Amino acid sequence: MNEPSRSAPLLEVKKIKKTFGQVRALNGVSFAVDKGTVVALLGDNGAGKSTLIRILNGIYTPDEGDILWNGRSVNLRSPRDASALGFATVYQDLAMIDQLSIYRNLFLGRENNVTWKLGPFRFLDHKRAKREASEALAALGIKIRSTETLVEALSGGQRQSIAIARAVHFGGELLILDEPTSALSLRQTKQVLETIEKTRERGTSVILISHNIGHAFEVSDRFVVLSHGETVANLSRVETNENHVSSLVREGRAVER
Repeated sequence: MNEPSRSAPLLEVKKIKKTFGQVRALNGVSFAVDKGTVVALLGDNGAGKSTLIRILNGIYTPDEGDILWNGRSVNLRSPRDASALGFATVYQDLAMIDQLSIYRNLFLGRENNVTWKLGPFRFLDHKRAKREASEALAALGIKIRSTETLVEALSGGQRQSIAIARAVHFGGELLILDEPTSALSLRQTKQVLETIEKTRERGTSVILISHNIGHAFEVSDRFVVLSHGETVANLSRVETNENHVSSLVREGRAVER
């Protein structure tokens, strides 16, 4: 195994291919995500975004190509492998329980982080859980009246922001956000985009999947456009503009600016 370069990106995807029967879902996709940046992964339905994300989550194994993490080649054989490295995916369904409070949802599945033991028994330290939840939300500028509030009482934007805070709090170095502003109001969208910006300011990298080019352009540093399983564009913010990116997604091929 080669030693990584000091300037290596956090994540590099190199010439990834994936075929399902006669259908080639990915055909040599390549891009990189630097530390503390937001990369928008764009493309129409069927472009290959979902397949690529499942590969990064360890759900699918690529037929060809390499995935490098901090300059080292890695094999993601399961979601556990991906999580152990520092991948964290926030899906549209958010994996939250409406009837539980914010702080209970933040530690959902990770209750051992905030428990204390008495003999063979473990008890949830509610006071500590509330304190840590408040700190996790405040770190990303998320304003909530009380972490005891039930999730069912929150807006869609608040839920998305809390899901992002949960991923960051538990060590996610690379967040994959799946349509985080879908079906949100303008106000709720603004809150989520601000949370993404705060996440980047903390040094966490983000892959943002969105059909809304305007939202992606507000927070992204780079734009990777897929079409029919191929990379048709990989541009920095200074190389392009919103209309150009929209044309790339719409045309599914390289277009003149």
